[in-house]
Amino acid sequence: MRSFDYKEEWKKLLTPEIVMYLTQIHEFKGEQTLFIEAKADTLSQLVDIAKIQSTEASNKIEGIYTSDERLKALVKDSTRPRTRNEREIAGYRDVLNTIHENHDYIPPKPSIILQLHRDLYKFEGMDIGGRYKTSDNIIEEQDAEGNKSVRFRPMPAWETPEAIEKICQSYDEALNSENIDALIIIPMFVLDFLCVHPFNDGNGRLSRLLTLLLLYRSGYIVGKYISIEKLIEQTKEIYYESLQLSSAGWHENKNDYEPFVKYMLGVIVAAYREFSSRVSLLTTQGMSKPDRVKEIIRATLGPITKTEILAKCPDISQVTVQRALADLVDKGDIIKLGGGRYTKYIWNN
Repeated sequence: MRSFDYKEEWKKLLTPEIVMYLTQIHEFKGEQTLFIEAKADTLSQLVDIAKIQSTEASNKIEGIYTSDERLKALVKDSTRPRTRNEREIAGYRDVLNTIHENHDYIPPKPSIILQLHRDLYKFEGMDIGGRYKTSDNIIEEQDAEGNKSVRFRPMPAWETPEAIEKICQSYDEALNSENIDALIIIPMFVLDFLCVHPFNDGNGRLSRLLTLLLLYRSGYIVGKYISIEKLIEQTKEIYYESLQLSSAGWHENKNDYEPFVKYMLGVIVAAYREFSSRVSLLTTQGMSKPDRVKEIIRATLGPITKTEILAKCPDISQVTVQRALADLVDKGDIIKLGGGRYTKYIWNN
């Protein structure tokens, strides 16, 4: 069986680029901690938005959809799921809430991973949740013509329980070493989890939930306010490419963790930057709501949608944003692109 030793492997990853990412994240973490202590109440709206975006994006990556209206109702737990897609969305919502509220009491152990997977499928009414795969699985990819090919062959089913035990053990050992940064170990663990592919279904979604859990347990809680899953979904081509690069030679202990570690650190940096951006807008003193809408568009590189503006300033109503946009278009401050649900706005330089 393949071996797992994060205490040794992490040393190869201290490249200048990765060290730069680590430095940025540590600085952002300090700023976020200070702000949360002073303005915790201000951030409650960001938490609600992040939950909706995380639930939508992580399921969307796997082709699981529902309408925006139904999604919001499901995340708020104000309706019951009607379809299989909605049952899986509701399961994700519940596991996400569990991690948000109890991460300090959820250690990364095989029994916990099985329990989280069980809860992911709690609305299915079948025994597909909380059980390791019973037959070997493969990871396929499909080209533009619809032709399928095998991208990766995960660990055989009979080796899966022992493999999960070993990656959890190696993670604990590495984390207990004082000089190892958890930010490097977490994506290594997640990559190995995906290469083991321990379940018949739900591996991708559970890997993203485990990413949040391990970040929270190490003190990096930006995912509570900014959806890390949405950032992954927006860059999923790079996500899959980094996975493929880092999984090459995995069975022979010859894989390179660096592409996937760099990708995940980049996502975390982007999340912290987005947090800082939203916080600055939420706490701007003396600026009217229409002026804040104007400032958001001016500070955005490229076009932005009304939905994205609303996400950046959840305390401003949709009506106010719509009026501000119409006024800015009339004045020539911004340019309207497209129409209908695909309408975007860009600053008129």
